Amino acid sequence: MQFLSILRLLLRWFFHALALLIVTYIVPGFHVASFSAALIAVLIIGFLNMTLGLLLKAITLPLGILTLGIFFLVINAIILLFASRIAPGFRVDNFGAAFIGAVVLAIVHVLFSMITD
Repeated sequence: MQFLSILRLLLRWFFHALALLIVTYIVPGFHVASFSAALIAVLIIGFLNMTLGLLLKAITLPLGILTLGIFFLVINAIILLFASRIAPGFRVDNFGAAFIGAVVLAIVHVLFSMITD
């Protein structure tokens, strides 16, 4: 049972990195050097989402509710910008590219979760 949950976690990590590469081909200003850079970037994005992203989403919860969750895409774009400053081989040029990247990434994640579930 534990083996399956570890395998599921590794598959999700792989698919999130693949989603990041897909966004690279769709969004101008969004750059990932290689698949290994995407794997590292996904780890950093996940860590930032668990810490800074959770804090920002908790603080801005009323604004998120008022905008029907659209403001959370702004927070995700900020997380992507922070991750691009930390992760080697991952770069986002500006906030506009980060915001569009956050939208496309959310859509790709939904599509991947529909396929894998």
